[in-house]
Amino acid sequence: MNTVSAVVEQKPEFQTGLKDGIGIALGYIPIALAFGLLSKTTGLTFYETVAMSAFVFAGASQFMTLTLLASGASALEIISTVFIVNIRLLLMTTSLKEKLEQSTFLPKALAAFGLTDETFAVASTRPETLTYSYVIGLNSIAYSSWVICSGLGFFIVNVLPHVAQESMGFALYAMFIALLVPCLVERKTIYLSSCAALANSLLSQVLSTGISIFFSTLFAAVFIEFVYTGEKTS
Repeated sequence: MNTVSAVVEQKPEFQTGLKDGIGIALGYIPIALAFGLLSKTTGLTFYETVAMSAFVFAGASQFMTLTLLASGASALEIISTVFIVNIRLLLMTTSLKEKLEQSTFLPKALAAFGLTDETFAVASTRPETLTYSYVIGLNSIAYSSWVICSGLGFFIVNVLPHVAQESMGFALYAMFIALLVPCLVERKTIYLSSCAALANSLLSQVLSTGISIFFSTLFAAVFIEFVYTGEKTS
């Protein structure tokens, strides 16, 4: 019996994961549709759109990639920027591993690949020890929703009026604002976003878009963390 079959055969846990992921899957629908729409207006093909969702599976990073592609950023700039944006997932997987049962490499790899901010939030709030069957079930329904709706969004653009298609460019900025605003209740987030925005405004005058975003994000994260660490030790 292979490892994947062994995981899926723990039906109660796998099904519980699927059930708990329904809300996440529904929440992904409008965002994934918007990504598919914007992918086509950016110039990606259907297969490139679906492949990005299938292999990258990181909403904010995918939207950012569209911006970088539209600005003519190089592959190295895109990869570096996406790495910085997604580095938080390394911390999330490390944290979640403490609650997970012991298992072999493949279930661990599947669970880590499918982890997102939303699936981490749901899984980490469960009081009991997590099984890989549960996490893979949770990730599977979220993943399926994102990939399928990204593909659907690519074709939906064909039925939209030309004016609506052109206005989809604003949806990209609205997406990032929607991600940022709920986090602004914390003072640290306000400082971090303001510092990154200021740094990017200055660096973009002399650097390309991708490199500017990469260094401004890195600078803001290090600088604000250094300031806060200094406050705690003083």
